[in-house]
Amino acid sequence: MDTMSVNGEAGPSATAVADARDATRAFLEALGQPGLAPATADTVVLVVSELATNALRHGGGTFTLRLTARPETIEVAVDDASPQAPLMRTPDLNGGTGGFGWPMVNRLAHTTAVTPRPAGGKTVRAVLARAQ
Repeated sequence: MDTMSVNGEAGPSATAVADARDATRAFLEALGQPGLAPATADTVVLVVSELATNALRHGGGTFTLRLTARPETIEVAVDDASPQAPLMRTPDLNGGTGGFGWPMVNRLAHTTAVTPRPAGGKTVRAVLARAQ
């Protein structure tokens, strides 16, 4: 089992999500053989991007990303300071207020879960198959 952790914080340059994507790509590339298919790696990076963005927008402005690789799965876990679980809502097609991320993560992941953290806040997990 391989693991990695990254901390992100919204700042003037708002690079936290890009840094999380870059760290995820590096983690996936370092897994070795059998490597992930490019489409599978892109899906993992997309899920990381959506969960990190949601944590910054709705979870208090900071997050911790943890990635865990098992023989059959990749787990993406994002901690943030908000106890509020993500909501399924109808995406806003005209006003630009979002609503696309959480439904997309649920479609792409094998399973998702939201659990409260003992110190406050929550962890949002998405488990994806290594082979798609």
